[in-house]
Amino acid sequence: MEMTGERLIPAPREQVWAALNDPEKLKAAIPGCEAVEKQSDTDMTARVAIKIGPMAARFTGKVKLENLNPPESYTIAGEGNGGAMGFAKGGADVKLESKGPSETLLSYQVKAQVGGKMAQLGARLIDATAKQMADQFFDRFAAQLTPAPVEAAPVAVEGAPAPAAAPAPAPVPVATGGLSIFDLIPSEIAGIPIPGVIGSFLFLIILYLLFLS
Repeated sequence: MEMTGERLIPAPREQVWAALNDPEKLKAAIPGCEAVEKQSDTDMTARVAIKIGPMAARFTGKVKLENLNPPESYTIAGEGNGGAMGFAKGGADVKLESKGPSETLLSYQVKAQVGGKMAQLGARLIDATAKQMADQFFDRFAAQLTPAPVEAAPVAVEGAPAPAAAPAPAPVPVATGGLSIFDLIPSEIAGIPIPGVIGSFLFLIILYLLFLS
């Protein structure tokens, strides 16, 4: 499997690099992620849970960072294991390019191999699922770095009553189940957790994309 892509992040390059070093931000961005743990300055592990219809599966993965050139680029080598369902291993090159004082272009190139039941599903289906999950990750990651809008303070008028405080916004629920496989594959093979293996491997994008530190 090969996958390339890029995403414009609304934050300075140094801030994006720092966020990629923050396990909590990564955990919040990775679909179905339960844990992100840093074993050393260059090694990380993660656990991803995926629910597919009536089935639930848990996958583990590990990533090693190489050729670190902060805050510009790095290389990821990683693997994910989903037991009998399959495995994935490979590497990714990641680059961060400043696009002005408040934007960063993140680009990546991933090469991976998959095995087990996963490999029976075909490259086209695997590639489509990986891209869907990558988009979901970047949406969540970018949202954490997007500055909140600043509201102008009301102008006080002498003799006028003070304006009532605006009600607090209702909390927005955060989806944790990740991508629904039923949107991507026919029902007769829906029992095989495609996103699980790729999710634990989207490690390559994510896990250091997903785990710089």
